Amino acid sequence: MKKIALTVAVLALGLAACQPKADEAAANNEAAVENAADADVNAAVDASNVADNALDAAGNAVDAAGNAVDNAAAAVDNAN
Repeated sequence: MKKIALTVAVLALGLAACQPKADEAAANNEAAVENAADADVNAAVDASNVADNALDAAGNAVDAAGNAVDNAAAAVDNAN
């Protein structure tokens, strides 16, 4: 009977010793999830910046094309 009681006590202590590691693992998992969410947000912001830059570049190209047309029209007027 003493062996059984001793075995149960040792097992209980072993399980109690493991509990903080489980809590630490849960905290690490939560941190990993938060880091992944941050990475997703950063990727979305980066994609938004790329889209904004592409839109700006397209607008600049349209402006440059308009200026080229204006210059061509002026050149025609000057040739007359």
